[in-house]
Amino acid sequence: MINFRPIARVIGILLCIVGVLMWTGVPFSIWYDEDWRPLILSGLTSIVIGGSLFLVRNPKGIPIRKREGYLIVALSWLAMVLSGMLPYLYSGMIPSVPDALFETVSGMTTTGASVLTDIEAQPRGLLYWRSLTQWIGGMGIIVLTVAIFPLLGIGGIELFAAEAPGPTSDKLHPRISETAKRLWFLYVGLTILLGFLLVVFGLAPYEAINHALTTMATGGFSTRNASAAAFSPAVQYLLILFMFFAGVNYTVLYLSFKRRWTEVWQSDELKAYIGLIVLLALFCTIQVYYATGANDLEQSFRDSLFQIVSLITTTGFVSADYTSWGTNLTLVFFVLLSIGACAGSTSGGIKLIRHLVFFKNSYLEFKRIIHPSAIVPLRINDQVVPGRIITHIFNFLLLYLLVFVFGSIILATMGLDFMTAIGAMATSLGNVGPGIGGVGPVDNFAWLPAHVKLFLSFVMIVGRLEIFTVLVLFTPYFWRLN
Repeated sequence: MINFRPIARVIGILLCIVGVLMWTGVPFSIWYDEDWRPLILSGLTSIVIGGSLFLVRNPKGIPIRKREGYLIVALSWLAMVLSGMLPYLYSGMIPSVPDALFETVSGMTTTGASVLTDIEAQPRGLLYWRSLTQWIGGMGIIVLTVAIFPLLGIGGIELFAAEAPGPTSDKLHPRISETAKRLWFLYVGLTILLGFLLVVFGLAPYEAINHALTTMATGGFSTRNASAAAFSPAVQYLLILFMFFAGVNYTVLYLSFKRRWTEVWQSDELKAYIGLIVLLALFCTIQVYYATGANDLEQSFRDSLFQIVSLITTTGFVSADYTSWGTNLTLVFFVLLSIGACAGSTSGGIKLIRHLVFFKNSYLEFKRIIHPSAIVPLRINDQVVPGRIITHIFNFLLLYLLVFVFGSIILATMGLDFMTAIGAMATSLGNVGPGIGGVGPVDNFAWLPAHVKLFLSFVMIVGRLEIFTVLVLFTPYFWRLN
């Protein structure tokens, strides 16, 4: 039987943390002479509700098991979304509940799709909160709280397993709480470094803070209507570099900071990540330079590289309208909506490690056909991949495809045209932001009907929690007593 008492306590802690983080936007509201009361009231509401849930006692001391872990993650995201939309509703910035829900889900899942048509006209304090929702969701607030749960007598291994992005078994430390702490120190450190460099490169401190938060979260929310296209080439190159860092497995980043280069270059996924970006950048630069009649090779390279890194890391910043570059490049960028960067990063999508396993195993299958009696193991990073991992990855890929297909059909029945339906589904499931069709890089999601926004909000959460974590709750096996 599922024990709901520790679930209530964990959700209570998360809501209290979210409430306190809301108050960090108050100084911006005061500085820009805006109404700071919505943030204060929203934070107070979250803390009161969270504190009440935390007071629920668990006298038997039953630990959090796998069932409770998955249920906590799903319910926590729902609770954080409902809490995170309060500043929009209290302030009247986004008065519609479906719109406020969509914007908050898009932030928490680091998707970056928006219903705001004039971002620069919005209150600065609330735009900061909008950016902060992406930073909170980037590494996953569950991972943060895993680091402090031992102090509260709560175990966190099941939450970490359910929340940590991507199929990776790498650990920085045998204790899961220490792993979570090191991940977050790295995450915070890179965010601070990027914010400082953006100021050095000419951005105002307010814009630097916002874009540092959303870049390291691979979120894509911007304080400018034109997104990254509003900034200088130097700033765009800096964003490219840190988007690339954000798409690298954080274990690999940690090893690189420790200068353990031999272990870093053992990562097949990192090699594939770098190689794919280089090849696509060269291909797209040539296409953009010649096919579109551009006469600036550097800008063609910069726009191509920026959009490739932005989409493959699922950040979603926009420096140019890639749908205007021709049908062939539009198709390339549509495929990038689902690829994803490295496992163990803040990016969304399928993740490169799964693609590597799929293609390597498919290639080895030809060898097995020729030599049916031979034992041909699949190796990643010079280690044999167990059969259960291969099966799990194949099941994930099939389920991802099925969710995309059926979701696109549902969107089509809701009235969306074919290109918009597949574009909205791909970008929501992959947590990217811009898509194709009516939700392309120069459009937004404001024009969609309320029921479509609600459906896409659910899809974004399913994609962020990597499908199984959410859909397992809808199976009868999960709720059986034994």
